[in-house]
Amino acid sequence: MIAFTSMLVLAIAFFIAHVVLLFTSFGKTGFQKKKYFWSHLTLWITGVIAYLVTVLYAGKGISPIVDLFDTAGKQALLLLVVVVLSIVAHTIVKLFVLPKYTSSKV
Repeated sequence: MIAFTSMLVLAIAFFIAHVVLLFTSFGKTGFQKKKYFWSHLTLWITGVIAYLVTVLYAGKGISPIVDLFDTAGKQALLLLVVVVLSIVAHTIVKLFVLPKYTSSKV
């Protein structure tokens, strides 16, 4: 149970880091590509941890939410969701945020 809780706390911490890094990638000093990359990396790490939690603990009655991911297909969906979220976020930033951000800086 301690490992389960630790993994959840770790996933939450990485997700919070993702959000903070994403929003602070755009600041007065301009677009910070390295921070933006790290924001994506922390999202991917969150997804991998969530995937591992489901692989290790689904169907064991520890969490009703984790128990929903009781098959390999459902567990793989977590990784797919992370990839899709990453692509969608990157597309939104590239098409909508960066053009407005750079035009306001000119």
